[in-house]
Amino acid sequence: MEPVLVVHGGAGSILDGEVAERLAGCRRAALAGWAILQGGGAALDAVQRAVEVLEDDPLFNAGTGSVLNAEGRIQQDASIMDGPRLAAGAVANVTCLRHPIHAARQVLEDGRHLLLVGEGAQRFARQAGIEECREEELIVAARRRQWQERHGTVGCVAVDGRGGSAAATSTGGLFDALPGRVGDSPLIGCGTYACDAGAVSCTGLGEAIIRVTLARAAVELLQAGHPPQAAAERAVALLAERTGGQAGLIVVDRHGRAGHAHNAGHMPLCVMAAGAEPMVAA
Repeated sequence: MEPVLVVHGGAGSILDGEVAERLAGCRRAALAGWAILQGGGAALDAVQRAVEVLEDDPLFNAGTGSVLNAEGRIQQDASIMDGPRLAAGAVANVTCLRHPIHAARQVLEDGRHLLLVGEGAQRFARQAGIEECREEELIVAARRRQWQERHGTVGCVAVDGRGGSAAATSTGGLFDALPGRVGDSPLIGCGTYACDAGAVSCTGLGEAIIRVTLARAAVELLQAGHPPQAAAERAVALLAERTGGQAGLIVVDRHGRAGHAHNAGHMPLCVMAAGAEPMVAA
């Protein structure tokens, strides 16, 4: 099995001057995850590492650079899933974690629960030794200054050399959201899903994605025999038809093929495949 990995930097409107920078950020994250796959590592480790790189990049709405809710606070969600085991972990409404995806991974490995929220998630992360920080360190000047809506989310999907698939998604949420709002990113089957058929990470308006369980819908198309590109396009078309919302997704299947689609203004991404140069698109 030849490995494959795809990273996305969120679907939505991007200022013209930021497109190239976001593509470069997606490429850096993809290369970090790809290095793990090329070294014989697992897809689960690769997607976590790629998303951590995006969480560290202030251009993206995840980790550092998260958007602010209606009270001017950070409200982060993340999830990760290991396809072969159907094992998953997620956190929602955390505020002071540099890498929410790391907390989601620890929930997965702990195994007692699938989704932890708010102070309980924060306490679990603290007990697991996950790096905390002051909330102010995660709020970049542009978010505070602009205070404008961006539906950005970051994610990664991969298949490793053993055929194992994994998906990871992290977000700072929806601009000006009510405190306590939870979107699709930490919900398995909505923003993230992985199984023997492949893996999916979604981005866009969470309320629309949840209504059609977009990630699971894309996987069901893979299971019905559609190649990843067709599955991605059909899933986004289904969301638009049923909800009128905007979203995007990246998908890989168990054969090491990749696909992506969106109906938003942009969705920066990078595809890594054996024997090929990194492919970026927005």
